[in-house]
Amino acid sequence: MKLATLKDSTRDGRLVVVSKDLTQCSEVGHIARTLQAALDDWAYVGPRLERVADGIETGAQPTIRFHEHDAASPLPRAYQWADGSAYLNHVELVRRARNAEMPESFRTDPLMYQGGSDSFLGPRDPIPLGDEAWGADMEGEIAVIVGDVPMGASVDEAREAIRLVLLVNDVSLRGLIPSELAKGFGFFQSKPSSAFSPVAVSPDELGSAWDGGRLSLPLKVDLNGKPFGRANAGVDMTFDFPQLIVHAAKTRPLVAGTIIGSGTVSNKLDGGPGRPVADGGAGYSCIAEIRTIETINLGVPKTPFLHFGDTVRIEMKDDKGHSIFGAIEQTVTKYEKAG
Repeated sequence: MKLATLKDSTRDGRLVVVSKDLTQCSEVGHIARTLQAALDDWAYVGPRLERVADGIETGAQPTIRFHEHDAASPLPRAYQWADGSAYLNHVELVRRARNAEMPESFRTDPLMYQGGSDSFLGPRDPIPLGDEAWGADMEGEIAVIVGDVPMGASVDEAREAIRLVLLVNDVSLRGLIPSELAKGFGFFQSKPSSAFSPVAVSPDELGSAWDGGRLSLPLKVDLNGKPFGRANAGVDMTFDFPQLIVHAAKTRPLVAGTIIGSGTVSNKLDGGPGRPVADGGAGYSCIAEIRTIETINLGVPKTPFLHFGDTVRIEMKDDKGHSIFGAIEQTVTKYEKAG
């Protein structure tokens, strides 16, 4: 089953069920007006949405044309967005670039921060940037949306709570991160609104690529129309999604609609940090990573962060070359205050 939220005059949009090929959709306001409403009553609503999805594929369900440009993020706002850092290759590289060793505890205890979830960008919305000096960067990630998770959940409970899978562009302002972290109180200004894929997908839709905790397909990240990253999301993921969910729920319950992110997808290939796509490697899912490698190899970073007018595209395709979630495609624009 594939679900999306179409933009309308409300903050939360309206829920639709989308065809497998992402070309058609069916309005389901009589079942649940919003995705959050569906998640709040999943045991009853989920099977009804599945029947609509089946009807779309057989032609028994009335449909309208689905356009990704009309979609908001599947949850235009969420009760919680917690982002992990499950790919330790990324963490290790960033620390190496500043001559800092990675603590051994990072290999057993996931990193996670609580991001802003009150206002997500649509998958085709621009990325508003106040100043290029802030060092805007994309971060290609996978995320899951969960149902209710009890405090102290087991790995099996966490796995069963995964309702939907989607892609993320977790926008980061690298120029603001060092001063914020130096305060010892975490991210805030350096983590503006993120964007999610046009479509969120039920795990059963992913076939053998989904093992209950990892999604083993390449994440396609393009910058200005050129391949930038092709890292496989199932490779080098130290902590899978059930483990991340368990970590998040250690001291608190998670309510239905909580989004848990994987952190930047990053592969460590051939015993090294990986190579650019142009050199036959898997590339990178964020600019910061290639800059760290340039710093390690050359002494200084060469690749600039995002400029006004740059366009980022993040997508994942199945083994037949079909888009699974639709594409996040965003252009960096100069923020101008309204009014």
